[in-house]
Amino acid sequence: MKERSGTFGRDATLVAAILGWLFDGFEMGLFPLIGGPAIRDLLGADAAPGAADKWFGAIIAVFLVGAATGGVLFGWLGDVIGRVRAMSLSIFTYAVFTGLCGFATEAWHVAALRFVASLGMGGEWSLGVALVNEIWPGKSRAVTAGLIGAAANVGFLLVALLSLGLGGFIEAARGGLLGLGLSEATTTHLLANSAWRLLMISGALPALLIFLIRIWVPESEKWQAESARGATSHWMTVDLVGVLVGGVAALTIIWAWSPAGLAPGPAAAVTAIGLLTAAAGYLYPVLRYLGRAAASGLLPAGSGRHVIGMMLFGAALAGVSLLGTWGAIQWIPRWAMQLGGTAAPHAKEYSQIATALGAIVATFLTALVADRLGRRPTFTLLCLATIAAALYLYQRHDAFGPSFLWAAFLAGGASASFYGFFPLYFPELFPTAVRATGQGFAFNFGRIIAAVGGLQTATLMAWFGGSFPQAGSVLAAVYLVGVVIVWLGPETKGRPLPE
Repeated sequence: MKERSGTFGRDATLVAAILGWLFDGFEMGLFPLIGGPAIRDLLGADAAPGAADKWFGAIIAVFLVGAATGGVLFGWLGDVIGRVRAMSLSIFTYAVFTGLCGFATEAWHVAALRFVASLGMGGEWSLGVALVNEIWPGKSRAVTAGLIGAAANVGFLLVALLSLGLGGFIEAARGGLLGLGLSEATTTHLLANSAWRLLMISGALPALLIFLIRIWVPESEKWQAESARGATSHWMTVDLVGVLVGGVAALTIIWAWSPAGLAPGPAAAVTAIGLLTAAAGYLYPVLRYLGRAAASGLLPAGSGRHVIGMMLFGAALAGVSLLGTWGAIQWIPRWAMQLGGTAAPHAKEYSQIATALGAIVATFLTALVADRLGRRPTFTLLCLATIAAALYLYQRHDAFGPSFLWAAFLAGGASASFYGFFPLYFPELFPTAVRATGQGFAFNFGRIIAAVGGLQTATLMAWFGGSFPQAGSVLAAVYLVGVVIVWLGPETKGRPLPE
């Protein structure tokens, strides 16, 4: 056990977390690339006009809700049975169910499988971050947080490169599959419509990470100490009914804004009630745990209110960054296609590469800056920098070219920098007994807000006459909310992780 807990064990933990989040990033970026061809293939030629776009938006929204639910579900599991076993289960869930999408025969099959896959993806982040922060020494946590934040963006970069060379990949894959003995008919089926079936099936490969994790990654000694003193015994499976209620409430919000849902007025009312219900449902297992732990004397009086407050505070910070990313920055490739036209057929791919490279650099550097300047000043600077980068991109460019790509690099980096900040800051907000659940809720609840915002994209674009610059510039103002919120939380620079 000592050998696994030493330098080798720490390195294996970091490698597993980095690879897990890299595969997460690759899979999250993969669906926007192949989702359109997949849905059109599954719906067939007789599908109603616009049906593919409606299904695409619904699947993206369901995925975000699933990730929010999984962040709480698997975070809870990590606090109950340990980080390593729960992380293995989360990776198994997202890898296997992503792979099963390759065998779908109906569009709703993809929606259902993506929802289950996203449960594991939402949990993997909170578990990996908790484990790395608890195993690596305090002075190294800024570097490890930066590496974890950058890993997902390496996955996005790989997707952009794949998109650029998709034709060559399909031809190489054809030769490889035929060489393995597959028939011409099977090979053609797997590679039809941008090879979406083969690429989905390849999403099961991260399941191989489980062997690395189970053999070489040590369990957190901090969690083991909590388990030894009986802290984990106060979690109860029956409390997960709250997570179920929260997930149903979040899905109801998505339905309300879907094409088959409600008018804007009633949908807004459902959204307000649904968000409160979802938050209460996701918090329910923690509230019950804190009550039992306090009654037994394991937690001091008043600590429960502090934990819940930190969960809501973290969710507000993550909500700002996720809504900004999905609302103001994710339009860059689509806008690049519009500006590039036929003169720049790969404008989308090059802009994705530029934003991914900016994100890789910024996420790593952000954690180092936060370790030097402090958490609250750094988050404030990140918000202001993202607004400035978005305005520079949208207001100073009307043609695709080198200057546009430089602006995309800056905007992609500034908006993604938060994902190098959260792996450093969120573990510092919660004690060991509730760390995985707390930061799982904090990081992932913002996805529900992002899902609701994403469903408004078409309406917002229509309001601005289809102008990407106007819509993107206005939405960047959401970061001003983050400038205010962060000063309501604690400054944790130089402090050890709370026990």
